[in-house]
Order: sequence, then C-alpha cells, then structure tokens
Amino acid sequence: MPDSLTHGSTTTSAVLLATTPAGKLLSGDGTLFDRLNDQLTTLPVRDVHVVREGGLGADLRGVAAIARAAGGALALLPADLVAHTEALATVLEHPARGTCALVSLDAAATPTRPPLRVESGKVVTAGSSFHAVPEPNATFRGVLQAGEADLACLADVAEELAELADAGKLGPVTPVEAVDLLLVGLVRSGVAVRAASVGRLHADRVTGQLAADAAVARLAEVDEDEVKLDACVKEDDGFFATFFVSTWTRHLITYLVRFKVTPNAVTGFSVALALLAALWFSAGGQGARVVGALLLYLSFALDCLDGQLARYTRMFSPLGAWADGMGDRLKEYAVYVGLAIGYGVTGIWNLAAAAMILQVVRHAVDYTYAGAVADAGRVGAAWGRPARSLLESRDLRGSPPGVLRFAQRLERDTVARWLKKAIVLPIGERMALIAVTAAVWNARVTFLALLGWGAVAVLYQLSGRIARSVR
Repeated sequence: MPDSLTHGSTTTSAVLLATTPAGKLLSGDGTLFDRLNDQLTTLPVRDVHVVREGGLGADLRGVAAIARAAGGALALLPADLVAHTEALATVLEHPARGTCALVSLDAAATPTRPPLRVESGKVVTAGSSFHAVPEPNATFRGVLQAGEADLACLADVAEELAELADAGKLGPVTPVEAVDLLLVGLVRSGVAVRAASVGRLHADRVTGQLAADAAVARLAEVDEDEVKLDACVKEDDGFFATFFVSTWTRHLITYLVRFKVTPNAVTGFSVALALLAALWFSAGGQGARVVGALLLYLSFALDCLDGQLARYTRMFSPLGAWADGMGDRLKEYAVYVGLAIGYGVTGIWNLAAAAMILQVVRHAVDYTYAGAVADAGRVGAAWGRPARSLLESRDLRGSPPGVLRFAQRLERDTVARWLKKAIVLPIGERMALIAVTAAVWNARVTFLALLGWGAVAVLYQLSGRIARSVR
C-alpha cells in the first residue's frame, strides 16, 4: 500500500513514484527522494502518497487506487527527478489545477526524456520506449498532473496499462516509465493536457550518482527568481506587446509585489486611463488626440502588466479574468465613442458603430470556438477526438488540412510567425493602430483602418477555425 505524508491544506495531492533505485541516490544530507519531498513542502500540496517498488503493474494499480480516492488535482513525480522548485511550481502552483505536463521545447529525446509533440500549448502526442511519436518537437520532463475532472480517466488508464504491462504487450517498458506511460494514456484518451514549459530551468531524471551530482550542480547555474520574472511575460503575445510594452513593464513587477498591489487594482488603473484617453479624444483637437494616444498606450501597458503580475504572483481568479476581459471591451468602445464625439461629423458614428460591430463579431468567433472546444472535452466521443489504442506503437494523427499545414510552416519562420500573430489584429496592435492614426490623422482614418485590418483578421480567423473544426 502507498505511504501518505501530510503537508498542508490545499486541494492538490502528489504521488511520489519511488519505484526505481535512483530515488535512493545521495543528495546533500539525504537522498533524491528526500530532496524532492522537501521541495513539495514549499508548494501548495496537501499530502504526498509514496508508491514503493512493486513492479510496473503493481505501481500503476497503486496510482489508480490513489486517483480514485483523490479529492482534487493529483500530481505524479518520479523520485529520481532533479528539478528547480520553480519548475515544479509551473505545474503545481497553477491556479487552474488542471491536467498538465512539464515539458521542454527541445526535441532531443533520451530514455529519461521521452518525445512529445506539442501544438498550441497542448500535448497532442506522447511517447515511451514502446510508443513512437512522429515529428516530435518537445520532451517530457517527468512531472504530470491530472486535474480533478480527469482523475477517473487517469485511474482507468493506469489500470489498463497495468493489465497490458503484466501481459507483456508493451514490449520493453520498465517501471521507470510509469509516469511516461500515464501521460501517453491520458493523451490517447483524448484528455487535454496543457504543456507547461520548463524554459531555462532544469528538470531531469537521473540514473546514477555521478549524473545526480551533476544535475544538482546544474541547478545553481540558473537564477530562479530571474527566470520567474521572465516567465511572467506571455511567450505567445503579440508583436506590439512583446517589443513595445513588455520590455519595460516587467521591471515594475517587483515594486508592485513589494507594495502589495494586486492584479485587479492594476486592471482598475488601466480602465481609468482608457476613460481619460476617451475624454481627451472627445476634445477633438490634434493636441488633445496626442494626449489621448499617450494615455491609451499607458492604459494598454497596464493591461499587460496586470497579467504579468498575476502570472508572477499566481493570483489568478475567475473574477480577475472576467474583469480583465470586460475591461478590455469597455476601454476600447469608450475610446471609439470619444473619437466619434471629437470628430464632430454625424456620419462618423456609422463608421464607429461598424468598427464596434466588427470587433464584437471577431470576439464571438474566438469565444464560441473556444466554448465548442471546451464542450468537446466535456462531452467526450460525441464531440471530441476518439481515443487511440495504447497497443498502437505509432500515434498517427493524420495529415492536417492545407490551411493548418500552411500555418504550421509559418511557425518555423520568425518573420512569418510575427506576421501571423499581427494579422489577427490582437488588442496590442489595435491599441497601437488607434493611438497612431488618431494622433497623426483623425478619427475617420482610425475607423477605416480598423475596419480594413479587422475584415482581413475575421477572414483569417474563420478559415483557421473551420479548418481546425474539420480536422
């Protein structure tokens, strides 16, 4: 039976897989197992279950039993893992407590770094010594968390894998690969597994004392606080936000933390500045429009900063996400009204209304598609992709449609990737477009630019959504 150690009072539990001799390797005054267990005490983990060596089938059944009894998210970690605490936190401290895996966006697979394919931040194909991954672009680094909604699936997968392993149907797999196999099973069952990137941090499984000593020594080469600060900036942000805002807003985060400013407070300041920008735009003169443009830029900078602060402090909440989204709409539409008032010509309201309607349509396309994807995950086989057999050694997902193949090719080219991000007219580009055209020309040029670029963005989004839905 697994051991259990109590750590705190949160809704996440952890399973330490002490199923290989490497967990007993020395590290400081204890073992790698002790080191990892000590790290878990600093993270929001309620209790730790320890699965001892008993053979692959028995180990997997032990995980299944724990998953069926768990009352919240369940994290699985092999005891031979040497990792930065911050790397573990990217999985265990995420407030969504959903299903995710710690990955490196490095395709150089080894026996302790099984291959993966990651698309749009999700693990779509996972491998083991038996399960091959066509065109891998990432590797698994040993930490897997199942969200509460996926615990039953985790238990079912663990039991199925245990039966296959006992029957010798998984070829060369060993107890070392228990967590790797569980990731394969979840992905092939259609569970959405978020890919939490390790980035510049380290997370490696080791097999000998020399390797363990070297892995521990490598941890000191990285400043975890600096990496955490860098990680608070979204990797997939737009061009304007990445190069004209985040380059300086990230330096304000430590001061905000010191003065205990919350992300929601930053959101409030952002809305206030946008309303002031709208007021200045309504004055109509070019000088007033320049001031409005500067206030709008600062408002957007704070809009980026509230997200960065939330990621740094991990102070996410449904209220905060709702307030941020609603605040974005309020700010943008208030600015439209201010520009239309300042222009002073009756016909401008038609353009303002058209621009507003176009943005509503664009957001509807995004949110309805995201809602359909979420429904697919909940409903299962009727909407979601069918489960794939664990006995198939190769996970052939089929060739994507032409539009998706073209989009994937764009991702490999830096310039094309940024153009792809800009073409959908994200909020950063919209705010920049509004600020520049309003300050240099007038509201009519602003609305015509929004309508022209927005129409291209809608067509691009619709084609992509349709292609992905067909896929």
